[in-house]
Amino acid sequence: VRLAGFRLIEAGLPENLDVDCQPSFFSVFAVWTLSGLLGLVHMLQLASKTGATLADLGKGDLASNVLASAAKFEENLRNVDDPQNMHQQSIAQATVVYYCSRMEAAWKEGNDSVAQYMLRNITENNVERLAHLSARDRELLASKVLEIGRSLLTGGGRDNEKKIEARAEEAVTWLQKAFSLAEHLDDTLTAGAAELKRCILRSLARAYVLSSSLNAENLARAETALNELLDSIPPDNKDVAHQEMRWWKLAVLKRRNAPEDALFETFRSIIDHMEFTEDNINNILLDLRTLPHHQLVIKVIQMCLRAGLVAVNGSGLPFVERLLLAIIFHSSRDADHDRAMRDLRETFLVLESAEFELPKIGATACLMLFYQCGERKRSLKRCSEAVEWFLLGTRRAFSSVADTCASKCFRKAAICHIEQEEYAQASAIIRHCPGEEAATHYLTFLVAVKQAIRAVRAMVHGSCFDQRMLLMATRLAHESDLKSVLLSVLQELLEFVRAGKTTEMNVEPITLVRCMIRLVLRLIADPANAGEKDALIDELTRHFATAIALVDAACKEKRVSLVIKDVSWLWRTAYNCAAQGCAEWDNAEERVPPLFDMSRELLETYLETALEVDEEMHLCVVFSSFAAASARVFALRKLEPHMVNSDKLEFTAHEIQTCEERLRKTVEKGVISSNNIPRVTQCLGILLIFEAELACRMKEWQVIPKVIQKVAQCQAPLCDTFEAIADMLWSAQACPLDGAGTGQAILHASLDRKALSVEKFARWLRAICTMLLARNTAPDRLKAIGYIEQAIVVLEEHGGDDNSDETYPMDERYWLLTSSYNTGIECLHVCLLDDARRWFEASSRICRYVPDGALRANKVCHPSCLLTLFSSPPWN
Repeated sequence: VRLAGFRLIEAGLPENLDVDCQPSFFSVFAVWTLSGLLGLVHMLQLASKTGATLADLGKGDLASNVLASAAKFEENLRNVDDPQNMHQQSIAQATVVYYCSRMEAAWKEGNDSVAQYMLRNITENNVERLAHLSARDRELLASKVLEIGRSLLTGGGRDNEKKIEARAEEAVTWLQKAFSLAEHLDDTLTAGAAELKRCILRSLARAYVLSSSLNAENLARAETALNELLDSIPPDNKDVAHQEMRWWKLAVLKRRNAPEDALFETFRSIIDHMEFTEDNINNILLDLRTLPHHQLVIKVIQMCLRAGLVAVNGSGLPFVERLLLAIIFHSSRDADHDRAMRDLRETFLVLESAEFELPKIGATACLMLFYQCGERKRSLKRCSEAVEWFLLGTRRAFSSVADTCASKCFRKAAICHIEQEEYAQASAIIRHCPGEEAATHYLTFLVAVKQAIRAVRAMVHGSCFDQRMLLMATRLAHESDLKSVLLSVLQELLEFVRAGKTTEMNVEPITLVRCMIRLVLRLIADPANAGEKDALIDELTRHFATAIALVDAACKEKRVSLVIKDVSWLWRTAYNCAAQGCAEWDNAEERVPPLFDMSRELLETYLETALEVDEEMHLCVVFSSFAAASARVFALRKLEPHMVNSDKLEFTAHEIQTCEERLRKTVEKGVISSNNIPRVTQCLGILLIFEAELACRMKEWQVIPKVIQKVAQCQAPLCDTFEAIADMLWSAQACPLDGAGTGQAILHASLDRKALSVEKFARWLRAICTMLLARNTAPDRLKAIGYIEQAIVVLEEHGGDDNSDETYPMDERYWLLTSSYNTGIECLHVCLLDDARRWFEASSRICRYVPDGALRANKVCHPSCLLTLFSSPPWN
């Protein structure tokens, strides 16, 4: 209808208008309702609006035709004079409507260059024209430009193939123009001006952020736009869209690496306009996890906690527990312990000033974090820091669980003070615990014992010290069954006696050492001392070392006979402790070797002095030495490869060789009966395996043949020892030794000692022959046939059909047959007739000991006959 009306009006216009829009006959215009200039204005507006309407309806061709007519009207209007400037506003309005219609139509047709050209005509080419527009017209114009900018950001049904960054960069131009049009609008004159500005700023900020990857300066522009937008929002406005802009601002600041103050203020704005919901709290905490500023994280969570405590209708109270846990978690990761404690105390002061009491579940969760942090600090020997963590659990905010947990926190803190030997502080903390709990009384007792030990040590070095004080302290500790105190007293008494300061006490130092060893053994056996077991074992080892020093001094003074009973008790106790430790102690392979060595040294001293000795004592020397060496090898095996250095390997190898010599000398002395010789020989075989193992680890390959020779020289067969050495050499990748040669040496040594069963002999011979034949050289084939013939000799003795252990295995017989026959065929192919005959003869002999031997022998004899024919002298 609008198009038809426009065409009718256009058809009624005079046809002979000149370029100045002046009629040839002025009377024609008399029929117009308005003057000629205003008529052009109205026609331009009508054409522009008609074209815009057609463009909105998707009729681009018709719209272009109408707008072409509008272009003529605009050109004529541009050439019309307005001497008195009475119609400038109307002209400006009509011209802007025309440009705006052309801009929209071009944009919808996808002609971006024309659309931008029309935009420049509106905003840049004639600034005075914009000054004549009314506020309402400027607002409508800015809205249309905003709409185009928004469509670029959202895709708007076109340019979807472009990346969002490129579209955002184009949208920036349009949105900037939109804001320049709306910037000077008076909010009081038009109702929607303020909201229009906010919409433009919101879209402009989004475009700046999205295009910042192409232009880094747009991040700063985005921050400026967001600041201006947020400043225009009333303080009590909690619209979701505006809250989203605050999050956008936070994201922009984080990308710009803004200072902490700016980030904090943005978080403050978010929290002040936030409703306390699960999603909002999650967003706050998740966003804080990405910040590297620890102190900022704590301040923001504390601010959120304060806001939650005073939120309307208590909407923030359900989240106080979670926020507190977040503060505790972040504080536990703070490297500055004092700052972490300061933050936590400040947080609890906020809770206590609001008289907020945590529920039992939340309080228990917080206490579990305190326990974990405290125990971690305690394990790192930072007990003073652990104390502060434990004492946090006694704050008023945890009143709901104070009856069950407060005393536990106090006791944990007291234990930390005890470990630091701060007994006065421990006693002061224990006094806060309820008096009816047994654990409290135990700690009181423990503090008293520790203080008693300290007092004994200080008493000896104090002025006016009397020797009888130590005896009285010993008696009192013994009567009270205070083992730790008694041990400390005896230690001081021993040092006093060894220093020669005593004049009134007739006490043997070695007797004191025996008493201390007994006490330490009781303490080790007490389950209550499980945490101090390692320290007690080290102390036990030191006491035995002291005993050896005292025995050596007695030997030098030729009065060892006076302490011979003590020596007997000491070596037996050391031996039994080490044997028990092998089964019960952690890392026994590292702790028992010194005890076994000291037991052996004491026993050797006893054997040199005692008049009556039995065979078991000599066996104990053997087993002590063997156990110490074995434990050292096991300790090396447990270590990571990078932790094993050459010094450890050489020391262990030396200990094994020393032990081996000790065992040989013991056997040579004839003090071991024939019944026990195999036991000692078995130990010796294991030591030789250890020696070979260490030689492989140290890559001292020249030692291996010597070890094999030592095994061969043993009085009893050691087949397992040979096999273990062979396995090590086989698995050693860098072993330069000849596998076949080593195997031959082991096989010969085993045969000489008759240490191999028939089955193992067959397996070893097969392995050796396989390696020899694989080399495919004449000397190696000669060695191989020798072994095959040796196997035939064994077959003649053990070739029965029964399945006993001394019967040659059937699969090995088949292997001997096929290998002999195939090797003979290979020799025949290369014309080694003598070698081939020898192999065929061996295979024919083996046929006697396999099923269907006669049939197989006929097959073997065929090439054998050919050999006889070819090798006989030619006929004359």
